[in-house]
Amino acid sequence: MALLFHFNTVSFSSNKFSAKRPPKSPLCFIKPHSILNYHTPKVFEEKFDKVSLSGESFTSASLLVLVSASIFLVDPALAFKGGGPYGSEVTRGQDLSGKDFSGKTLIKQDFKTSILRQANFKGAKLLGASFFDADLTGADLSDSDLRGADFSLANVTKANLSNANLEGALATGNTSFKGSNITGADFTDVPLRDDQREYLCKAADGVNPTTGNATRDTLLCN
Repeated sequence: MALLFHFNTVSFSSNKFSAKRPPKSPLCFIKPHSILNYHTPKVFEEKFDKVSLSGESFTSASLLVLVSASIFLVDPALAFKGGGPYGSEVTRGQDLSGKDFSGKTLIKQDFKTSILRQANFKGAKLLGASFFDADLTGADLSDSDLRGADFSLANVTKANLSNANLEGALATGNTSFKGSNITGADFTDVPLRDDQREYLCKAADGVNPTTGNATRDTLLCN
């Protein structure tokens, strides 16, 4: 369909603009109106009561749209509210440095892109949790259950992973464990780059108290 309109002479910033009424054609099935005073064609016309808001006139339908927008156009972080079992807390894309999560059940919790420097996850249940592109520098993950957790692109430098169970966790991309304590950690089935494995094997020691697996064996060290 083609909707053809015309402009009356309009004054804007001291300049005048004008446009002539378009010639009649078979496509002009809708009566032209001023662009500044356009009315919906009758076939689509609906009757709305007028309401006054801040000195301007809105239709009740427009007001409904504004109210709806105020509900959905909120802080983007709230879109992740309830993204895990940690109550109503938002944990994705947040600065949670130094926060204490020790001993908590955080299965499949979403910590994607969050800053978790020196955060305490000691003994926490983090099965399937996502730390994708998160900063875990200096975090305490000792004795935690990290089976199936996602550490892709995460910064896990100088973290404490002693006695942590990382069976089946993801550590793809540029995940860094530089300077971390991995004594007794279980890396069974964790996909590591050759350089990552080589680095970790230099520091690997101990046996995981939960699985009974030696850290060096789980890293397939020579």
